[in-house]
Amino acid sequence: MSVILCRKENVSHPFFIENLGIHVYTSQELCYAIYNHPLLALDGFIDRNLVDFIREELDMGYTALKMERFMKSGENQDELLFLFLQECDYYTTAEINRLRQKVAALRKLPPLEYAKRKADYLVGFKQYGRAIAGYEKILESYLARKADDAFLGKVLNNLGACYARIFQFDKALAAYDRAYAKLKDVAVLERIYHLTLMNPKISLKDRYQSIVTEEMKAAWNEDFVKAGEDADQSDGIRKLEEMFGRDPIRRMEGARHLLEAWKQEYRGMA
Repeated sequence: MSVILCRKENVSHPFFIENLGIHVYTSQELCYAIYNHPLLALDGFIDRNLVDFIREELDMGYTALKMERFMKSGENQDELLFLFLQECDYYTTAEINRLRQKVAALRKLPPLEYAKRKADYLVGFKQYGRAIAGYEKILESYLARKADDAFLGKVLNNLGACYARIFQFDKALAAYDRAYAKLKDVAVLERIYHLTLMNPKISLKDRYQSIVTEEMKAAWNEDFVKAGEDADQSDGIRKLEEMFGRDPIRRMEGARHLLEAWKQEYRGMA
């Protein structure tokens, strides 16, 4: 995610938005994050730490006071988002009303669908650990017992994809197995087959052998090779190539930052 810096404020300690993986330095950047990613700005996003940042770093003491009073009121906490946007005067009243409608629509979703959308959104920001926690919570919910197979199959499929992204292939396989049992979708079998290519210790189970033909394997092998070629051009690879093209001191500094970013992603599993 990129944020356009509109007005530099005298911020000594930027606020880190963990779900988005960014630091914000201005009130405008914070408004932008809230307005464009409301699904990640709900459910406790505005807390004591953020209010302190608004007061001490953004020098918006009166706004922080109003927010604190509202937090204690017991009223709909989603209104805190709109209160802050109004105080900053960065978005128009019409734009804030559109956001209000979007938030209202999200709140009307069934609980499991809302939770899935949030986890899916986290995947989009490569927050795989938090997404996994979200999917697992859905599956553990008593409401999941009443959910249809199509919905649970999608949750399990996305869970498998997340585990595969962090190289936990055994857990990915278990999730995909359960997803296929719900969906009976050959696309899930392809993902399982790709796991066997990534990890030689994994093999297709006997129950899939009669389903997966040699023609299917040949096509999936081609897809796998193409995916590998595309991955060579991924942002992560480009960052490594750029980093190792630098002088030794800057290269070591770049490696430290890159490894720290990877560690942060894994810590999201907690």
